[in-house]
Amino acid sequence: MADLAGKTVLVTGASSGLGEQLALAVAAQGANVVLAARRRERLTQVADQCRILSQQQAIAITCDVSRVTAVDQVFATIDDLFGRLDVVINAAGFGDMTNVVDMEAATMERMLRVNTLGTMYVSQLAAKRMVQQHAGEIVNVASMAGKIATPKSAVYAASKAAIIAYDNALRLELKADHVNVLTVNPGPIKTDFFKIADPDGDYIERMDRLALNPVKFAALIVSRIGRGQRELNRPWLMSVANLGYQFAPQLGDWLTGTVFNFK
Repeated sequence: MADLAGKTVLVTGASSGLGEQLALAVAAQGANVVLAARRRERLTQVADQCRILSQQQAIAITCDVSRVTAVDQVFATIDDLFGRLDVVINAAGFGDMTNVVDMEAATMERMLRVNTLGTMYVSQLAAKRMVQQHAGEIVNVASMAGKIATPKSAVYAASKAAIIAYDNALRLELKADHVNVLTVNPGPIKTDFFKIADPDGDYIERMDRLALNPVKFAALIVSRIGRGQRELNRPWLMSVANLGYQFAPQLGDWLTGTVFNFK
């Protein structure tokens, strides 16, 4: 793991879930943390916790990553306060477990704006600064859904598959400037994510044995920063299943539509 003490780290989606735990994890390593999310009150509470852990600065900025002007303001604040950005962790995102034929067009658009375009724009602005520094790391939280699509996740899976492809190209573009791109592909995580994605709560209950602990998973992600790692895929069973899916896609379709369909 890279020494994050005194470094500046931006975490999006930092008011709850995995994003919150990632902010706390980098703060525990002594980093200055810039937290961005929409919920001001909750974000401020997380920033207070970060400050206690790091004994460094923790700045809470209300931001909807789907709005370009809001993201611009986040980076303007970072430039003014710190003058550099060492790590960005894009954890903002949401899902909606609805069949394509039943999903509202506004939901599809919103999901792509937040999960995909928001992540891309934050990454772009971070990359511009890191290229000038000849150092930095971009950590984008995609999903195993971007590798193994299942029923009721078509739009969400597409939004995350786009990030995986984006990262693969961005990684090559930035390599010469010593900027690494780490793509994190988690399966289900025990967070409030599913209060929106699956209000009934049935999915996460059925997936309990595979669901990741957000505190432990955040610590694992942070431990991989600075190691030049390309991807982090968890849980391991889904990672192995993805390999099988690539070699036998028809069998993979059958398994994900029946045996592994918990929605």
